[in-house]
Amino acid sequence: MDTSRQQQPINWFRQLQEFEAKRPAIRKAGIEALTRLVPVALRSTGQSAVIGRFLLGLYNGPDYSFVLTDLRGLDTTLFDDCLAVLQLDYSPEQEVHTYLPDGDAIWAELIRKWA
Repeated sequence: MDTSRQQQPINWFRQLQEFEAKRPAIRKAGIEALTRLVPVALRSTGQSAVIGRFLLGLYNGPDYSFVLTDLRGLDTTLFDDCLAVLQLDYSPEQEVHTYLPDGDAIWAELIRKWA
């Protein structure tokens, strides 16, 4: 038995502090990514459908389920933006649609197009 690599206990408090220290950068990157994704989601392409359903899944997962493997069909830039928005929503400060002006109207349109 290799005792030289003993597992260190998880310090949840330290992890929380580290996450909170990163939160401003996560928030900024996530909101910027969200503002790039929404116009794409409002178009009528295959990638638009994936992004639209992804955003709806963050908004209300039980009503608008999303298959994560669909992200594989996105261009890498769009994929990275989805990950940034997902990270923004990991420990949400607010509902994803409220980060944008007219978010309620935008999400109503996404529901109409992709639900």
